[in-house]
Amino acid sequence: MRIAIGIATIGRAVVLREVLAELHRQTRAPDRVLVCHTRPADVEGCEGIWPGAEFLTSTPGLPRQRNVILDAAADCDVMLFLDDDFLPQPDYLAVLEACFAADAHLVVATGEVIADGAKGPGLEVAAGRRLLAADTLRPPVLASVPAFNGYGCNMAVRLATVRAHGIRVDENLPLYAWYEDLDFTRLLGRHGSICRLPAARGVHLGVKFGRGSGLRLGYSQVVNPVYLGRKGTYPWNRGLRSIARHCLMNLLRSARPEPWVDRWGRFRGNLAGLRDLLRGKADPMGALKL
Repeated sequence: MRIAIGIATIGRAVVLREVLAELHRQTRAPDRVLVCHTRPADVEGCEGIWPGAEFLTSTPGLPRQRNVILDAAADCDVMLFLDDDFLPQPDYLAVLEACFAADAHLVVATGEVIADGAKGPGLEVAAGRRLLAADTLRPPVLASVPAFNGYGCNMAVRLATVRAHGIRVDENLPLYAWYEDLDFTRLLGRHGSICRLPAARGVHLGVKFGRGSGLRLGYSQVVNPVYLGRKGTYPWNRGLRSIARHCLMNLLRSARPEPWVDRWGRFRGNLAGLRDLLRGKADPMGALKL
């Protein structure tokens, strides 16, 4: 089995260097490491950290960058997409290989995030490494739990299924691409199982720099679930709850926002998305106009 690691990155070279260095700790080395960036500054100082790493270029946008990575991995069996701020445990790839080899029906696997900085102020690299070192839980290697979708910061896909059904990451979801991971993995899930692997563990730093504007993200929080509902990859009951939850949260917290979140910008984006929905002009690409 040939396993590739694919990392789409923009504006985070200082963290990407640490993530590439962390891969040297894998007990089962990746067969290929593919990094897709948008400009030289995105990967400054990263060459040579992982010998043989391939640096690909694309126009900005997470779906576009991940599709470039998919296109470059024609000789591989499994693609593990990692965010440029995800630190895996040393046995992550070994667990992944064992699970895909043992279950031919498995098409999407997502790991166990033992700490997620995306849900708070974010984590420093040193803190992430301390959390990895303190994580002594070792579930059975082949343990798996059915999951609704893969989590984009660490999701692996069986490439034979991707190729057989022509499944792509939807480039109509621009920029940070709210819910692109859900859409992509739910499409794959029509042809097999989606599972969370408790033994494939890691830390998502949730780095705050290098992200897009709160205004655009707020727009996507409203429009993207509707787009995916119409597409059939996100059930309407879940999508509508997601829209309501994020709009309410952004409104209530805009008075006293977290220092790391542009709540008012997100809520203004929510309103712009709702306005376009009412006018019948809602389109995920509309975020680019804000």
